Amino acid sequence: MKTWGIRPLSIIAVICMGLLTGCLFEGEQSLEEMDGPPEEEAENTEVINDEGVEEEGEEIEEESEEEASSTVERELYLQDSNGMIAPQTLELPASETVAAQALEYLVKDGPVTELLPSGFQAVLPAGTQILGVNLKDDGTMIVDVSPEFEEYEAEQEEKILQAMTYTLTQFDGVERIKLWINGHEQETMPVSGTPISEGVSRSDGINIQESAVNDIVNSEPVTVYYPSQQDGQEAYHVPVTTRVASGDDLYTSVIQTLLSGPELGTSLLQPFNEAAEVKEAQLNDGVLEVSFNEAMLTGEETKALSEEALTSLVMSLTNMEDVESVQVKVEGVEEVLNEAGEVISEPVTLNDVTDVKGL
Repeated sequence: MKTWGIRPLSIIAVICMGLLTGCLFEGEQSLEEMDGPPEEEAENTEVINDEGVEEEGEEIEEESEEEASSTVERELYLQDSNGMIAPQTLELPASETVAAQALEYLVKDGPVTELLPSGFQAVLPAGTQILGVNLKDDGTMIVDVSPEFEEYEAEQEEKILQAMTYTLTQFDGVERIKLWINGHEQETMPVSGTPISEGVSRSDGINIQESAVNDIVNSEPVTVYYPSQQDGQEAYHVPVTTRVASGDDLYTSVIQTLLSGPELGTSLLQPFNEAAEVKEAQLNDGVLEVSFNEAMLTGEETKALSEEALTSLVMSLTNMEDVESVQVKVEGVEEVLNEAGEVISEPVTLNDVTDVKGL
């Protein structure tokens, strides 16, 4: 069974680190807004536990030996050997400061070094310190980093933004990030000047791929997932943002983009047969029912839906608003089988395709 290197987090966490004199919770998922840039080095004041439950009173200072020695799975966005930013699920020490910790594990030569999967590297410049994080009521997480953050090559700028944004927006309530450096708000990135004054969110994309759709006004960005491999290692899925035509048939447009395959010249793999076609896609109560022609299936004697194709479909489509699961149907086939020969009788969720891979 293959390991795909991604796991959706069931952790609901709201994170607070004071950038001035600290911040107090007004609700389970809201923080007091900052009044301005910190004048002194920020102190860590996150008080949300690992289950996303608000703790009463002051910051937790003590924890049991069991809690201190436990680990939790975190999804970190790292750079593979092909220069693509992809999620990898790593076992990190349990921490009350989950957002700050996640960023610390994105720093080169930092604590993530011994945990890096083969071929992957962290993207934040070595020596970068996370001075503070502060989640505001509008879903903006302000991230304050030390001046060492500015020491990166121009070609890494977008990758750094993507890795930080996607890593932090996995946490519930975080919609976008804003960058501060040493207590000062940044209008642009320090090397190539990428505008960031409005904040950066997942809608800005990741591993952006050129699209055949040139009409910006009547199109919209979507993120789909393709498999990739490095030097014989286990496969994993890489998110790619491209554009598709807007309209009532958006689901079919996204599926057709998947079937067309990744951009030529990339390290991404095509998990679908060339003759595969989508016939219909209809959303009913969170279940997206998708019908394909028989070319969607592979195999000589027993036709089945490949693991790679199913995972790409489910990861891409459940990434869309209102889609909770995917029901795959094939014209002329009464029961669709997976590669293990099992009938895919129920709608498939994101948890299903990741749990199958042992994550």
